[in-house]
Formats: sequence, C-alpha cells, structure tokens
Amino acid sequence: MTANPSTALATVVVDELARHGVTDAVIAPGSRSAPFALALHADDRIRLHVRIDERSAAFVALGWAKASRRPVPVVCTSGTAAANFYPAVLEADAAHVALLVLTADRPPELRGTGANQTVDQLKLYGTAVRWFCEVGVPEPVAGANAYWRSLTSRAVGEALGALGGPPGPVHLNCALREPLVPEGAGFPFDLDGRPGGLPWTAVPAAVRPPSPADVEVAAELVQGAERGLLVVGDTTAAPEPLVALAEAAGWPLFAEPLSGARAGPNAVAAYDAIVRDEAFWASHYPDVVVVVGRVGLSKALLSRLDADVPQVLVDAAGAWRDPRRALSRVIAADPDTLAAAVVDEVVERRDSPWLAAWTAADRRVRAAQDALLDADDTPSEPRTARDLAALAPPGSVLTVASSMPVRDLDAFMAPRRHLRVLANRGASGIDGFCSTAIGVAAAWDGPALALAGDLSLLHDVAGLLPAAGGLPDLVVVVANNDGGGIFSFLPPARHPAFEPVFATPHGVDLATLAAGLGVGHRPLERAGDLAATVVAAGAAGGVQLVEVRTQRDANVALHQRLREVVSAAVAGR
Repeated sequence: MTANPSTALATVVVDELARHGVTDAVIAPGSRSAPFALALHADDRIRLHVRIDERSAAFVALGWAKASRRPVPVVCTSGTAAANFYPAVLEADAAHVALLVLTADRPPELRGTGANQTVDQLKLYGTAVRWFCEVGVPEPVAGANAYWRSLTSRAVGEALGALGGPPGPVHLNCALREPLVPEGAGFPFDLDGRPGGLPWTAVPAAVRPPSPADVEVAAELVQGAERGLLVVGDTTAAPEPLVALAEAAGWPLFAEPLSGARAGPNAVAAYDAIVRDEAFWASHYPDVVVVVGRVGLSKALLSRLDADVPQVLVDAAGAWRDPRRALSRVIAADPDTLAAAVVDEVVERRDSPWLAAWTAADRRVRAAQDALLDADDTPSEPRTARDLAALAPPGSVLTVASSMPVRDLDAFMAPRRHLRVLANRGASGIDGFCSTAIGVAAAWDGPALALAGDLSLLHDVAGLLPAAGGLPDLVVVVANNDGGGIFSFLPPARHPAFEPVFATPHGVDLATLAAGLGVGHRPLERAGDLAATVVAAGAAGGVQLVEVRTQRDANVALHQRLREVVSAAVAGR
C-alpha cells in the first residue's frame, strides 16, 4: 500500500511512463518534487539522471530525447526552477522533440499568499507546449488511479504527436501537499495498472503515410521537371529514400548536415557557395524545388528560393515551414515513405545535363576549398569542421553548436554516410549546448563527438559539472577565438563599439576551466593533428576538450579568400 496521496500520484505516473517505454528521466534536486524523485529512483525500469542546474537538466533531457527519439521526462521543484526549463521547452517546441516536463507546485491554498518558493506555474510555457495539464492536488478518492494513468498516457501521446499534431513538449503541473516522502496512513484505493505491464491507453507514435493523391502529385513533379532541386533540412526522416529520390529524379541534392542525407553521387555539398554566384544561378534556375524538413542554414539559398521558384514542402507533421512565404504546396506525409513511393512510380532520369552541371561545379568548388584549407597547417574553423565530420567513425553522433560551427559544417562537410548530426536549430540558441551534447552522448550507442564555439561552451559550463555516476564519453572540439566570431561577419563589425559589445572577449583559459571541472583538455597545435588528437581524447574516456585556438580577424580573412577561390571555381577559371 502506498503511503500517501502525493507518493501515490508520483508512483502511478512513473509506472505508467515505464509502461509507455520511457527508459530515462532527468531530475534537478528539490523538496516539493521529492515524490517524483523517490518514485523514479525506486523504479529500476527507468534510469535516473540528476543534474544540479535546472536549465542544464532540461537540455540534457532534450539531447537524450533527440538522440533516442523517445519521450524523456524532466522533473523539478516549484518556483524559479520551473522557469529555468523554458529555453529547452522552446527548443523542443520548434524542433518537435518529445520532452515531458513535470513541475512540482504548491497546492492552491499556498498560491497567491506570498508562500515561499511559489510562483504562478499555470500555463507557464504558454503555447510552446503541445498540452498543459494542471494535474490537481492528489486526493484519496475512487477513480484517482484511472485519472492519473489516463493523463500520463495522453501526455506521452501528445509529446509523440500521436494525437494529430507534431511531436513536442508537454507540461504536467503537479500540486503536491505534504507529506512528500513515503509516510502516512496509506492510500485506500487500488493503484494497479493494466495486466501484463501494458499502458493504460496505448498511443503509438503516428506514422503518416502519403495518400495516393500525394504520391501522384509528387511523382508528376519529379517526372515532369528535369531542372529540379531536392533540398533537405533538419528532419527525422530516414535519409536513404531521399538520396534514392534525388538519384531517380536526376536532381541535385542540397542536404544540410542535420538531414543525414548528404550522401550519394547527387549530393552537392558546396551548394551554399555555388548559389551565391549570380551568373551560375541565373543560368541554372530551377523549374521546381522539393523541400524536406526545416531548412535554414544557408541564407544565400533561402534568398534564392523566393515565390518565383515553385516549391513543395514535405513534412511529416505538416508544419508550416515557410519563412520566405514562397511555398506553393505542403504535403503532410512521412518524407521517406513518400520518397520511396515516388521512386517506384517514376522512370529514372539518366545522363541529365542539369545534374552534371551542378555536380561538376561542386567538384570544382570543393577542390578549390580543400586546396586552400590544406595549404596551411595552422588550425582554422572551416578546416576543423570539415575534418571532424570526415574523421568521425561510422556510427558516430556529432552534436554541433549553433552560430558559426553549424554553418562551417554546412559549408565544408563532404558527403558521407553513417554519421548522425544533431543541433539545437529549432530556436537556434547557443544556450544549453554542453548539456544537450551530454544528453546525446549518454543516449547514443557509439562514439560521441561535439563541435562548439567558445561562447557556446562557456554559456553552459554547468552542463560539464560532475554528475552522480559520471559523465558519458564525449569529445568536444572547441574553436576558441576569444569571443563571438559570427558577429565579425555581420554589420555590427563595422561599429566602433564592436569589440566590447558584440565580440565580448572573455579571456578564459580553457585548460584551467577544464581542470576545475575535472574534464580532460588537449590543445591542437597543427590542423593536420586533429584526427590523432581526437582519437587520443576518445581513448581517455569521459568528457575531453580539444581546444582549437583561432583568431577572429584571421577567420574573416580566410572566409574572404575562400569566397574568392570559389568564385573562380564556379566560373571554371
């Protein structure tokens, strides 16, 4: 018999989560959330991860959910603790990640009274969550068990997008009265779940196969347009059917690293550099563009894809991903399923001059970029991104920070298979990067790497704090240019106040910081030593920093030289 109502609620919710396949949960310590902490700790079906900082805890859960593609609960006490979950909730909303947010709260009689650690937590995250539920104070009444199990099932279903909307975060606000530990007279009603360990209400993740009409429309587009482009952004779709679609269509494939689809003979890795060339774009204007997932890394490409270019978006949830207000059609269906169906319907287009022109330009541009990057053994940010993606063993995961690292990866990563690339590009913040990478590494069954800038690392130092049970094996390659390097490419760079206000040099010694955190540190002296340094760091185990010291001015100059050689290469000079 469970000791009291608060313990009963937590025990039932945790049991039901386990029945739905939840395997991991993250908590931050607190008193009001004690029933959930103790219930999670007592249930050996769910591995419990404790983080000191609530913001870090939420991003660890986010990373875990991204890597595992399973719902992950994150639990905190009342007050500002819940507010610190907000950045991760926003990212989960924009990136369609199944994050289950459980916030403990004071009971109603303590709200609005000035009671300690009490804030208004009702609908705290606004429209960023798929569903909010004020669970209510648990009471020893008949029907409580069914209510708690049913709402937990719905929470899982809403987070998975199984009930019609896109996947995303869900917020359960749990008002708990004392006692908060397993003591008391006992709960007088049965709390058992379904026989055989089944969930109360089954909510399998939604699969949205394309309709026959969707397949017909897409097949007609592919068959009818030789001058087409397949553009793939951040998506959970399986990459191989998309690669096969590009090959069947005879279309160039512009695939961001997060797509996993930058592979095969049609992949145009240097698309960002090529589309910047006015003359080439004017003579290689597409008749149709099929977009899969969330595209947004290349500003140059987005600027080209205006309303004059016929565009069709394929998105599993039918999300409205149209920043240029240019789409002519949205197909709400699983992209990989649709791609496979279209490949079966169309006649493969061979020896396309259109495709040959794009792939030839790509070969010229990449050769020119590689020659310039390899001419100097001084470490640089573009070469580090290129080489790290190339050296990652098959089956690796690479978590990349927003801002410059993910853009460098997009610009210089060569086509390859068997590398999963993840980044917080839903809301595109640099906050929570270390914690996200830790969550990804902990969930991943294989080598885990990360590529960070110095500010994204420093912004989330709490993510590298020691944790019970230790941190997972993770090699973090850090480009340290002593400030915000991306601003050097933006208009503020011309302002007299640029250095103190935008560049924000910090002067932090990363070796000293690493020693204080108990993580490893290795400086990279020569660009050509990156592979050996990363291998050595990985062999050491735990979290290891590989520091790549760069200069912001030198990085701007290198990018300018790269633009010059690319311009010549596109023109065939």
